[in-house]
Amino acid sequence: MELLRPSSVEELDGGVLVHGGTEVVPLLREGLLEAEQLVDVRGVVPRGVQDGVIGAGTSLAELEVEPAIPDALREACRLAASPQLRNMSSLGGNLLQATRCWYWRLGYPCRLHGGDRCHARDGEHREHAIFANEFCASAHPSDVAAALVALGARLRTNRRELAAEELYRLPDEGDRSTTTLGDGELLLEVELPAVEASVYLKAMDRKRWSFPQVGVAVARTGDETRIALAGVAPTPWRIERLEDLDAATPLPRTEWKVPLARTLVRRALASLA
Repeated sequence: MELLRPSSVEELDGGVLVHGGTEVVPLLREGLLEAEQLVDVRGVVPRGVQDGVIGAGTSLAELEVEPAIPDALREACRLAASPQLRNMSSLGGNLLQATRCWYWRLGYPCRLHGGDRCHARDGEHREHAIFANEFCASAHPSDVAAALVALGARLRTNRRELAAEELYRLPDEGDRSTTTLGDGELLLEVELPAVEASVYLKAMDRKRWSFPQVGVAVARTGDETRIALAGVAPTPWRIERLEDLDAATPLPRTEWKVPLARTLVRRALASLA
């Protein structure tokens, strides 16, 4: 395997992009990702926070103590993973995490691996999705992604600008991918609009350092309140109001997530009232 270290975005030309390595390295080790070339992008991805713009190379540890960013994003970073991982992992890498579904992680021929069935639907699925789970029942693992969607953040890549929620897509028969990034497309910056107040609440199996069973991000600006959920769909999931949770389609062992999400949304909204 060849390791490349480009000095500019213009030098990118194929290969698997890697920054902190907390996601790519385990996938390579487990055989879920193959690469003849690894491209270390730490030298070309911006880092730091300035005037509401965050470099995608900024670590979660830096963001969790950054007073210039909204509470929801700071708390989502603080509650993500362990201190060691937060010091290594980048904002951009966190947004592009692969599913934690154990069937996918164990290499089962599921739909995300090109197979013809979702093994979780008929198997063990306690931690899986309660929305948009017909084709694939995996649950998106990023706290930070939900926070950015609620905050109405915009992303800049080496090719385009897009809303945070436009980074993600539901997989289907024609396209099994869960993001809209093209080959060689690299996240560079995140732009945060001003918000009056925001909050992120998270329920997890352990008190710390665990993926969200349900995460709720809420942001308020003027008369608009935006709500986004983590851990409930194959992508970060937007709802307009509390009552939208009535439309959930839980599997038998994920029914418990619905009242939990309802409680967290109520608490988040009350905290911003």
